[in-house]
Amino acid sequence: MEPIYKTVESLDWMTLVLFFSLLILTLGKYLFQSRFLNFMILPFNNKYVVLYNKKGRLLNWFHILLTVFQLINLSLFLFLVQKTFFPVSSEDYLYYFFLITGWLLLFELVKMMLQLGKGFVFNTQGLVSDLLFNKTSYLNHSSLVMFVANMVLVYIAKDSQIVIYAALVLIVSINIIGFFRLMKNHQKVIISHFFYFILYLCTLEIAPLVIVGSYLKD
Repeated sequence: MEPIYKTVESLDWMTLVLFFSLLILTLGKYLFQSRFLNFMILPFNNKYVVLYNKKGRLLNWFHILLTVFQLINLSLFLFLVQKTFFPVSSEDYLYYFFLITGWLLLFELVKMMLQLGKGFVFNTQGLVSDLLFNKTSYLNHSSLVMFVANMVLVYIAKDSQIVIYAALVLIVSINIIGFFRLMKNHQKVIISHFFYFILYLCTLEIAPLVIVGSYLKD
């Protein structure tokens, strides 16, 4: 009988990534307990955005911790999606994860700077800050779904397309809820700055998705 060599996929680095993100989430819960409780029910109750949508909202430590949690889990989720649909060598896993993380971080920073810059140019800083805080808060909340999906994809149902599709439906649903609540809560401001709002959507929301979609299609 000839020996059969079986490649065992190392999960050590993924475990460290998940543990580090869980540590950040736990730290946020420990330091900001009441804020964390309001954050957890965000899709069902907009109290979190109403209470904490104030000056310095984007630089609050709780918001920063949850944004880091989101960045880590979004990066890992996108890596697992790539691994499932576009398999790569296991030796390159860590490289692709850091590559995705770097591009995401750069993309989010550049996009935020452009949004804040546009708000300054058109004198709509308040509206842009509201949009950023609302959108980021719902994206941060959807990262809880990413975290659970990552756990399942890493330890239970590896390369499961069903888990990926189910997670995507939940992630998109949470962010759609956030978008419509934003429209409802700021309809007067948005109507009075309708041109700037459409410009914002076309240049900083829709255009990046079209570019990324075209890249993936090619």
